[in-house]
Amino acid sequence: MKDTALRKQHETLKAKITPFAGYNMPLEYSGVIKEHMAVRDAAGMFDVSHMGEFWIKGEGALSLLQKITTNDVAKLAVGQAQYSCMPNGQGGIVDDLIIYKYEEEKYLAVVNAANMQKDWDWMNKQNSFGAELEDASDTMSLIALQGPKAKQILQTITEYNLDSIGGFSFAVSNVAGAKEVIISATGYTGAGGFELYCYNNDAPVIWEAIMEAGEPFGLLPAGLAARDTLRLEMGYCLYGNDIDDTTSPIEAGLGWIVKFVEGKDFIDRQLMEKHKKQGVERKLVGIEMIGRGIPRHGYPLVDNDENEIGYVTSGTMSPILQKGIGMAYLKEDFASLGSTVYVKVRNKNIEAMVVKMPFI
Repeated sequence: MKDTALRKQHETLKAKITPFAGYNMPLEYSGVIKEHMAVRDAAGMFDVSHMGEFWIKGEGALSLLQKITTNDVAKLAVGQAQYSCMPNGQGGIVDDLIIYKYEEEKYLAVVNAANMQKDWDWMNKQNSFGAELEDASDTMSLIALQGPKAKQILQTITEYNLDSIGGFSFAVSNVAGAKEVIISATGYTGAGGFELYCYNNDAPVIWEAIMEAGEPFGLLPAGLAARDTLRLEMGYCLYGNDIDDTTSPIEAGLGWIVKFVEGKDFIDRQLMEKHKKQGVERKLVGIEMIGRGIPRHGYPLVDNDENEIGYVTSGTMSPILQKGIGMAYLKEDFASLGSTVYVKVRNKNIEAMVVKMPFI
């Protein structure tokens, strides 16, 4: 297991450390609900340095990205970011990722930690365009500062005007004395904020500076457990749970990142056009528990007659709603809003309803 550059900081804060995607990562510090509510009401800070960072450079960079991702990379201006996914040639998803246009002919792809090697191999295999690929994952750290007070906190340790960074945009500037930090208005919580990409040796300095600046604002360090409950309340897909090599972006409700523009001949385009036009047999939906219980990953969903109609992909007890919520694949006939379904929890069928996401 690898350690991030912030291992000492986590130990000082008495974080509960757990193995995750090849790294020793902080699961929680002061408790999941406390950390969750800090992000919703004030601010929370996450070490997400386990994520993978690949540079794609040169004349062939755009052509490669247009082939391997579903979104339209050509639309990006320098300083903009884009959520996308990579189809696997069989209708499924290699990974979901964020693409940053750093300079003309220079892009940064940020991928999931568990898929790093798979993604790297896939990109290189598809690179018939002479693009230059560089794996910078081991040299970069990533700190996510999220919550309604994140901007106020961060502004105290950078001279860059954060108001000028719009959603899914970024700037490169100094933070807490560290140079060339990518300040990105992105995140995985739905609470707003920034993600900071920096060199490993700058990460502890930035972390400590944010901790100090954030204390008057109610900032708390937050772990992977709160990150999961936060993303679930927003209905954000997690690779390995809600999307994987067997799921189509159209099934997963990610049709908005699949762009059928002229001249963009991406992998699986024809198949996805078919899915879009003819529909799919199952859909990823939000479910809210009516009865008492928490839908957990893998739990079956059944109808009134005990027929299996789907399964739960992610689930938790929502700290905001104070009830069980989940995401699930359901047969299309049962996927309409307001439909009643039953979550099979051991030997009990617990009533739930299909609801619109985000949950809050």
